[in-house]
Amino acid sequence: MTKPATHVLVVSADETWRAAVVHGLNAAAARLDNPFGLQAIACACDGGALEAALATTAGADVQVVLMDHGARGSEDHGAPAVLTAQRIIEARPELSLYMLLEDDSDKLLVEQLASDAVDGYFFREEMDFNGWFRILAAELAEKADTPFYDALRDYVAQAKDSWHTPGHGGGDSFKNSPWVGDFYDFVGEEMLRADLSVSVPELDSLLHPTGVIAQSQKLAAKAFGARKTYFATNGTSTSNKVIFQTLLAPGDKLLLDRNCHKSVHHGVILSGAMPVYLDSSVNRHFGLFGPVPKATIAAAIAANPDAKVLILTSCTYDGLRYDLRPIIQTAHEAGIKVIVDEAWYGHARFHPELRPTALECGADYATQSTHKILSAFSQASMIHVNDPAFDEHLFRENFNMHASTSPQYNLIASLDVARKQAVMEGYRLLDRSLKFAHELRQKINATGAFRVLELDELLSDEVKADGIRLDPTKLTIDISASGWSADELRGELIGRYNIQVEKNTHNTLTLLLTIGTTRSKVSRLFDAMLRLAKDRRTPLTYARMPEAPRFTRLACLPRDAFYEAGEKLPVLDDNGRANPALNGRICCDQIVPYPPGIPVLVPGQVIEPAIIAYLARLLQTQKSIDLHGLATLEGELHLRVLSQAEQAALPGVC
Repeated sequence: MTKPATHVLVVSADETWRAAVVHGLNAAAARLDNPFGLQAIACACDGGALEAALATTAGADVQVVLMDHGARGSEDHGAPAVLTAQRIIEARPELSLYMLLEDDSDKLLVEQLASDAVDGYFFREEMDFNGWFRILAAELAEKADTPFYDALRDYVAQAKDSWHTPGHGGGDSFKNSPWVGDFYDFVGEEMLRADLSVSVPELDSLLHPTGVIAQSQKLAAKAFGARKTYFATNGTSTSNKVIFQTLLAPGDKLLLDRNCHKSVHHGVILSGAMPVYLDSSVNRHFGLFGPVPKATIAAAIAANPDAKVLILTSCTYDGLRYDLRPIIQTAHEAGIKVIVDEAWYGHARFHPELRPTALECGADYATQSTHKILSAFSQASMIHVNDPAFDEHLFRENFNMHASTSPQYNLIASLDVARKQAVMEGYRLLDRSLKFAHELRQKINATGAFRVLELDELLSDEVKADGIRLDPTKLTIDISASGWSADELRGELIGRYNIQVEKNTHNTLTLLLTIGTTRSKVSRLFDAMLRLAKDRRTPLTYARMPEAPRFTRLACLPRDAFYEAGEKLPVLDDNGRANPALNGRICCDQIVPYPPGIPVLVPGQVIEPAIIAYLARLLQTQKSIDLHGLATLEGELHLRVLSQAEQAALPGVC
C-alpha cells in the first residue's frame, strides 16, 4: 500500500521564525517515526494562508495548520492571526488547528474568537520541535484511526475456528464446491472471513455499542459536525423511519416535502403521524421535481403552529439545494424540529464549494447515504444528531426496532473507513471531482447535440428567487437536440460503451460524479458522447409529460387507511379510459411513478378526477415509467381503496 504524505502548514508573518520552525519540524520528521509522511511547509500570515490550505497536490494533503499568534509588539500579533485561522477552519473544518502563543494571556483572546476550532497550543519560545512533531503525529493518528475496521481486520487475522453463525463458516461452505466455488473466488476470502456474527464480543454491538463501534461513531460525529452519529446498515430509508418514530407519536402533525423519498412516506405510516404535504416545484419541460418554494414552507409553518417536525430533502436527486438556514430558523422559532434528508449530500462537509451542510445550518437531524458519493458500501448510512433535546434512550429503542440483530460487519467497517478517507483526503478527491464536473460541462456542451443544464434552467420560476444552489457533482444533460430518445441513448451508452448513467427522464440523462470518478472514466464518457453526437438524428418532438396533479386532501390518517383490507378497483374502465368509479374514493397505498419518484397518491388521500386521468395517461403513453403501488388482478392494474364500510368506520382528520 502507498504510504501517505501529509503537510503541516506553518503560518507566520515572521519569516525567520517561520523558517526555523519548518526546518526544525522536518528535521524531527527525518529522525523520528513518521508513518504518515508528515512534512512542514511554510506560508505567510495573509490571504495566502487560506489559498495554501485550499491548494491540492498529487503527492500530499494538508492535515494540520500551525498558526503563529505572533510575537508581542509585532503587526500580526493577536486578532489578525486568529481571524486567518477562523477563515481556514471555516473553509476546511476537518483540518487540525494548533496555535503558537507568546504567553497565557494570548490564549484568552484565542478562546474568545476561535476556541471551538483549536485542537491544541504550543508556546513560541519553546521551539521543542521533537515534542511538537510527536504531538502532531499523534493528532494525525487519532484522525486516521479506524477502531472498528482495525478490530475486525485483527480478529480475522487470528484465524479463529467458527462454531457460530453465519452458516458459511467464514466461506468454508463455498470453498472447493463444484457448484458455488466460483462465488468464493469472486467475493474473496477476506470478505467472507469478515462476515461474522454478534458472537464475537470484541467487535462490539451495533444495537448497544460500548466499544469499537462507539469509538468509530464518535470519530464520525466529529468529522461531520454532529453531537452524536449513528451507523445504519439498512440505508437512509430506515434511518428516516427511525427518526420519525423517535420524534412523532400517533396523531402528531408534521410538514413534509412531497418530493421526499418514499421512505419518508413509509415513516408517516409507521409513526401514525398526521402529514401536511407541501407541493414541490416542478420543471415541467424536463420533468424534474425541485425544492418546495420558500413561501410555501413559511406559510405552512405559520398555518400549523402545532406541527412537531419539518422534513426536507436537500440536495434533491438532481442536485438542487435549499437555502436552509432561514428555513430552519423560521421552523425553530415556531418550536418545530427539522430533519434534512441529505442522502445525496453526505460529502458536502469536506469541500467549501459544497457547504454549508444541513447541520451547519442548524438542522436537528440529518440522514446521509455515505455510500452514494463517499466510499462506504451500499446500504451503509449515517444518522447525525444535533437536537439539543435529544432523547437518546427513546432513539435507541426505535433504532433497535429497525436494525438487524445480525448486522453485516463489512458494512460497519466501510463506514469507519469512509469517514477516515473523507477526513484525510476527501477535500482533494472532491476538488478533483468538481474539476472533472466543470470539464465535462464544457466538453459535453461542445458536442452540439448534448447540453448540461445550468441551475437557472433546472429551476421553475416559482423558486428562482429562493437562494437555491446546485451540487456541481450532479450533471443533468438535455438530450433534446440529439434526436435520441432517453431510453435509446441509455441503451447505447451501456451496450456500446459500457457506461451506466444514474437515471433519465424523457429528455434528460443524469450523471453522478463521486470521489471514485477518474480521469479515464471522464475521457471514456466524453468519447462516447462525442460519437453519439456524430450519430445525431432529426430532433424529436417529445410528447409532453402528463402534469402531476397537486396534492388533494387527506380523509384519514395514512396509517389508518394503509392497514385496512380495502377493495381493488381497476384504474381503467372497460373502454380503456380513466375509471370514474375511483372518483371520491380513498386510497390505501402509496402510488409512485418512477421516474420521477414522487407519490401521486398516499394512503388516506382522496382521489379526484385529475389524479385518475393522470394515472390513465401514464399507463397509455409513458411505457418507460413504472407505477409502483398498483395491484395486478387478471392482467389489469388495480388501485386499492377503502371500502364504503371501512370509510364510514374510520375517524376523519381535523
